[in-house]
Amino acid sequence: MSELALTLVRLAFLGLLWAFVIATVLVLRRDIRQPAEGVGGINGTRAKQKRAPKPPKPPRVARKQKVRGTKLVVIDGPLVGTVIPLEGQQVTIGRAPDSTIVIDDDYASSRHARVYESEGSWVVEDLGSTNGTWIDRVRITTPTVLPVGAPLRIGRSTMQIQK
Repeated sequence: MSELALTLVRLAFLGLLWAFVIATVLVLRRDIRQPAEGVGGINGTRAKQKRAPKPPKPPRVARKQKVRGTKLVVIDGPLVGTVIPLEGQQVTIGRAPDSTIVIDDDYASSRHARVYESEGSWVVEDLGSTNGTWIDRVRITTPTVLPVGAPLRIGRSTMQIQK
């Protein structure tokens, strides 16, 4: 093979390698800026993409639940035993130092979730976290009523509202 042909093959290979690296960086950048929504199901398949996003539904309020919780208790994880009184104020959860519950966990986002009162019930909302917010093994993607005693899992920590 001539010297010119060998040089052209090397340059083509180098160009393909750089194209692959750039494509990988673009895909990662897109995924970081627009996290997947609607991930669910047993095998983690994504929900079908809709053409126009629907406005968020108001959280469903359970009519039978007249007695609501008064405290948020961490029942598993590094902060086990931590009790946060719920006095009509919003509770933020995440790695950020200004969060109400600061979780030092690689699986928690800096602004992971918030718990707030709405129409007589406590509602939990995922704030666009990477690894998701889970209520009793179900990943939530919209503001959801958090029943008293239901486990709320964020990263490696589990908490629940108690009376």
